[in-house]
Amino acid sequence: METIIRGAGWFLWPLGFCSLLAAFIVVERLIALRASRILPSQALPLILAGDFRAVAQAFPKTTAGRIIRFALDENPDKDALTAYARLEFSRMERGLFLLDSVVAVAPLIGLFGTVYGLFTLFPESGGLPDQATLTRGVGLALTTTMLGLFVAMPSLFANNFILRRIDILAARISLLVERLNARER
Repeated sequence: METIIRGAGWFLWPLGFCSLLAAFIVVERLIALRASRILPSQALPLILAGDFRAVAQAFPKTTAGRIIRFALDENPDKDALTAYARLEFSRMERGLFLLDSVVAVAPLIGLFGTVYGLFTLFPESGGLPDQATLTRGVGLALTTTMLGLFVAMPSLFANNFILRRIDILAARISLLVERLNARER
């Protein structure tokens, strides 16, 4: 492990930052996207029965509660309610653009480290590099590539998992919006 850390040189700092940023976003989104904070399973039978006031009173701080409260208080038309629900959807996706950026940038930092490592192989005076320079340059190239992929791959997996979770929750919220639009006003 120490060899990897030394072998990555200064590239370890941006890759470490990417790793910490990805971990923070993943943990925060997993906490924020719990069903109990979006649309609790206890609310589904009430929604299907059309008892929206009970849902709004029992779960006022959830996404479903906010949408229902908006529908009951404002009595919006179908388009306005859909727009409000879209606003709530965007709250569920908050910060994911940063995770997308980590997925894209980490391998590029690794690739930059590879190019830099290979660039250092050739001395300014010309000729062939000595054994220590060759070892250091190839080590930097391989280590930064490996670390860049090591940061990007789990970040990509987590990003896809979170996006799928959002899709499932959005489908449930869409059902809620349809039921609200179909209610008698």
